Amino acid sequence: MTVVDAPQTQQDVQLHAVPRTFVRSEPPAAEDLDPGSRRVLKAVTAEQSFVQTGAWLASLALTWLIVTRLLPWSGVIAFVLTFFVLGLVMIAVMTALIGGWPEVVDRVMSAVVHGAVILMGVALASTIIFVFVRGWDALPHLNFFTQDMEGVGPRDAFDRGGVLHAIIGSLIQVGIAIVITVPLGIGTAVYMTEIGGRFARIVRTVVEAMTALPSIVAGLFIYTVAIVALGVPSSGLAAALALSVMMLPIIARASDVVLRVVPGNLREASLALGASRWSTVWNVVLPTARPGLATAVILGVARGVGETSPVLLTSGAASFTVLNPTDGVMNSLPLYIFSTVRSGEPLLISRAFAAASVLLALVLLLFVVARLVARPKKGIR
Repeated sequence: MTVVDAPQTQQDVQLHAVPRTFVRSEPPAAEDLDPGSRRVLKAVTAEQSFVQTGAWLASLALTWLIVTRLLPWSGVIAFVLTFFVLGLVMIAVMTALIGGWPEVVDRVMSAVVHGAVILMGVALASTIIFVFVRGWDALPHLNFFTQDMEGVGPRDAFDRGGVLHAIIGSLIQVGIAIVITVPLGIGTAVYMTEIGGRFARIVRTVVEAMTALPSIVAGLFIYTVAIVALGVPSSGLAAALALSVMMLPIIARASDVVLRVVPGNLREASLALGASRWSTVWNVVLPTARPGLATAVILGVARGVGETSPVLLTSGAASFTVLNPTDGVMNSLPLYIFSTVRSGEPLLISRAFAAASVLLALVLLLFVVARLVARPKKGIR
């Protein structure tokens, strides 16, 4: 039996006749590249540092010439704005002389971002310094923290009276609001993230809408429902309910974001081991998200502790210390600041700024605690 090979086409003959060669393209080595053709945007060379320094110095000189000699502008704001705008122009022009368009954009945007950071830092520092300076006359007196304003007149010296009643009132009202909002807020976040269902999207939409709820609306809601309809007297309890309405969407929204960050592999592993959904949430999801949940709670507390209008409508102001949240009016730090700064008396205004300093210190303490709680333990990434 004779085997006859199939006729080969001309293309097949060429493929068999010409040996195949594979060319491997490798990137050129760094030493083979022209140093002048490489652009390094993040690293700052000595030449770029000289350009940036010279640009800002030239901007300073031009700003002095324009503001003080050529145009009828005056004031610190005009000088700073002109200096910043001219600095951006100088950086763009001088960078274009030694680099390309990407470097120009990078340096200009870097200057814009650094300028925004400096502006925010100056605004925050100036606000804190201004408040503490205006209230410094009352802060050094120990009685300011250990006494209330019962029997103290608007023109009495700083060695009489204090804000103890306002501090205690704020702590009681915020404490009750925390007891109400933490279970509801985290529970709402668990429902939206872990349970889901038909109404999860509606609940998330309502929570996001309530995040921007004006504080006066929350106060009017509690005033109408609790005080007018249910007959609850104006008290610390009513103020705590109003603060709860303000804090609840903040805690629920932040907790929802934190729970969605938890890896899904942890949930799948727990369910694969036979755990129920509730056991998975309680023993796996919530402990994993504990630092973020603590931050969410502190954000909600920081929002509620500084509110004035809900407390003004639901609690009322008192010049004496009240420990029972259901026993009549109860003062708080924001309400004390609001009522004293409107008096027009210089001494009371100084007391108001001192109370604002205490409120700032309280909020700062809350954020420091949040950072410490949210910090991961050693060995956990």
